[in-house]
Amino acid sequence: MPRPLPPVHRRPVLLIVGCGDVGLRVLRLLQGRWRVLALTSSADRAPELRAAGAVPIVGNLDVPATLDRLAGLADAVLHLAPPPATGTTDPRTAHLVNALARRSPPRHIVYASTTGVYGDCGGAWLDETRRCAPATPRAQRRVDAEARLRWAGRAFGWRVSVLRIPGIYALDREGGDPRERVRRGAPVLNDDEDVYTNHIHADDLARACRAALMRGAPQRIYHACDDGALKTGAHFDLVADRSGLPRPPRISRAEAQACMTPVQLSFLSESRRLSNRRLKQELRVKLRYPTISSALG
Repeated sequence: MPRPLPPVHRRPVLLIVGCGDVGLRVLRLLQGRWRVLALTSSADRAPELRAAGAVPIVGNLDVPATLDRLAGLADAVLHLAPPPATGTTDPRTAHLVNALARRSPPRHIVYASTTGVYGDCGGAWLDETRRCAPATPRAQRRVDAEARLRWAGRAFGWRVSVLRIPGIYALDREGGDPRERVRRGAPVLNDDEDVYTNHIHADDLARACRAALMRGAPQRIYHACDDGALKTGAHFDLVADRSGLPRPPRISRAEAQACMTPVQLSFLSESRRLSNRRLKQELRVKLRYPTISSALG
């Protein structure tokens, strides 16, 4: 009798939904360990995704019929796609859940949410047990997405882990280099009217995504944030000082209401400080950039 062949140990398959800057950083961390599929709504991005090591799949979260191929493809899903720009619900996540549930669903989903779900906390320190109180439609859409995914986790036995993420930055991230805001001379609030701000370096966020895929607990929420606990003005003063740039001008809240957009004002209307204990202790993430100072060199 011929000896049986040894078992084949295949690489696990990961589907990244919304493979932009952070997704590409995750890809670099996972090369050789996972087989990665990347959902994109643009066929023009296929060469870029292939070059990064992913197998592109063209599909649009706004068009459910284009998502049929996703069923049964992946062992895990990293959901980085944002909700639509309007409304208070996230139909994109609803369409994704429906597609994944049709056949051999994934065992684990990691969802990238936002710390905006807490609304204004008056500068208080908070952990992941804080009740959500979204104050904007943008945050309400994220609460809806979280609820849909956690419901699916309970209904279908998926392990759903949620990363709540504040402002993402990196010196090489398009639109995410904090020095650019300082160079533009964008104003900040006077200290007595200012709010606390929270951040995460894009590389540390990618590492948090990898850790959540490996160690994220079922129906568990994690703050993916650094150790910073500065007000917005002090944060950008530090960026200016470390970069040899003039500090941003200070203005009153009344002046800000006259010169800033509603979206800009919304970020200056919420103040909170976030504990990242779960990120460090449960996911065992060691931050490479624990503060903005460490990223600026």
